[in-house]
Amino acid sequence: MQRLTVAGRLIITAVVLVALYFGFRYFSATHPVLGPATESAAGSGAAAPVPATGGALNPAAGPPAPAAAGGPRPAFAYEAPAPVGGKLKGVVELGASGFNSFIVRLDGQKNWHLEKAEFGNSLVMENMASDADVRQGLKAYIGKMLDYGVGGRDIHFVVSSGALKATGTQQIVRALKSLNYVVNTVTPEREGVLGLRAVLPPAYADKAFVVDMGSGNTKISWVSGGQPRSVETYGAKYFEKGTADDVVAADVKAKAQQVPAGLRQTCFLIGGIPFELAKKVRQGKERYTVLDAASAYQLDNAKGKAGLNIYRAVAEATGCQQFVFDWDANFTIGYLLTLPN
Repeated sequence: MQRLTVAGRLIITAVVLVALYFGFRYFSATHPVLGPATESAAGSGAAAPVPATGGALNPAAGPPAPAAAGGPRPAFAYEAPAPVGGKLKGVVELGASGFNSFIVRLDGQKNWHLEKAEFGNSLVMENMASDADVRQGLKAYIGKMLDYGVGGRDIHFVVSSGALKATGTQQIVRALKSLNYVVNTVTPEREGVLGLRAVLPPAYADKAFVVDMGSGNTKISWVSGGQPRSVETYGAKYFEKGTADDVVAADVKAKAQQVPAGLRQTCFLIGGIPFELAKKVRQGKERYTVLDAASAYQLDNAKGKAGLNIYRAVAEATGCQQFVFDWDANFTIGYLLTLPN
């Protein structure tokens, strides 16, 4: 009898446990809020939750956050007008770091298209001690432009304001004059105005400004009251003279703050350091590249670090959020635009 009692107790216990198990299953099925987190609410009459990512944008949530690093970059939605017909013209910039040459097709309405460009060619500036060496190097340089189809009278030379202070510039100017070429020199203010003319699209004249960051100086330009304005500050080689970063940043900020508040939406950039920054983020063969913030770049040479200091100072002084590099423009093309057709 004792054994039956024990067996009966075991059976009763098992029955109770089974009843509790099935009761719990039934209760969970009829109350999904207590069920597993992956259970669907479909069929209950409630709308399914919107995923945390993807799907339609909720207008009340505001605009989407900027793309993360490595994601698709914003394109600059502007296309410069193409020339109709036109003529090939060449211009060579004698800059503080070497020669840059441009061949453009220019029509009667001053619409232009860059046909060919060479940057940083220092052939005639290095290892040429005599005037004869310089003259021979220049002949070869000019010859390439003639071979491309540019007429001899349509090749122009412009000395940048920064290069006027560089060693060897006058020797090259003398050599060009001996070849019967006119050599045009510009002041920093004039250079900034010419850069503005080549870079700034007419549609952006009332909402943008231009920064031309050269080795010898930087020009900040804009249009005010229908007239171009330009101011000069330090160039990316300021470190060669031992000038402190904070001194340069302070001067750049003071000059950049002269840009009217209404023109600070977009900044168009040209020059050597912006060129290096744009190379890192360019998409395909786009003419206009939107740059990242200065803090996103790491340049390991002195000139690059100096250029980033200037770029950062402009951004901090103006609050501009869109910096656009123009791959085709140069202040010397602005010079071509001032010539009669």
